[in-house]
Amino acid sequence: MFLRLDTLEQPILAAYGPDIGDVGYRAAQAVARDNLLMGRGVVADCVNDLKITRDAWRDTALDVGATPVEIEIRCSDANEHRRRVETRDCGITGFSPPSWEKICAQRPDPWDREHLVVETAGRSVGESFAELLERLALVASVDRR
Repeated sequence: MFLRLDTLEQPILAAYGPDIGDVGYRAAQAVARDNLLMGRGVVADCVNDLKITRDAWRDTALDVGATPVEIEIRCSDANEHRRRVETRDCGITGFSPPSWEKICAQRPDPWDREHLVVETAGRSVGESFAELLERLALVASVDRR
């Protein structure tokens, strides 16, 4: 199941305003938990630049006996990253994506455990996705041993 945090948060923001704290993440993690308990795989599409959010997603999986796979999608080319941010059409009515300035002001927590990194600079979505699927298949084959 694909769980897109921006889609889930938008109606919450529309109803309650911008000061919702971590409500969207908590709601998404509850939906993820229910789906994991039903045996479904879950892909959570969200920014996890803080250790506390990465830990919460990981704990959601571990609490129900699922194997978490953490993935960092990266674009190391600042010009390309900026162009993507400024031309992005996310397809969510009423959604205002963060500005380039806001993204640059973020100070992400460093990763402190193993995770997959997919570098997207100079690559199409299809190329990046194909690499991710290939690497996930490797993780799954190791996990089955």
